[in-house]
Amino acid sequence: MLPKSLSNIEDGKQLIKSSGSVGANYIEANEKLGDRDFKFRLKIARKEAKESQFWLILLKDFNPDHAEIISNLIEESEQLRKIFSSIILKS
Repeated sequence: MLPKSLSNIEDGKQLIKSSGSVGANYIEANEKLGDRDFKFRLKIARKEAKESQFWLILLKDFNPDHAEIISNLIEESEQLRKIFSSIILKS
């Protein structure tokens, strides 16, 4: 658990919003109304994964004691971004 500092609380809130949006847009993409909608939703999910990385990097910078676990989360968000990019290119 991260220390309850103002920056951790605010950055954590933003991370929750962007990471939740990744999942929500992926679900919406799978309920597609057409190919354009599918790609559009996946592009948003990819963008939100990238934004999640930003918030994770900030949290990592301000919480060096938790750098290892946060680095793992950054890598997972990067893998999701790459997966979404691959799906977008192939569809």
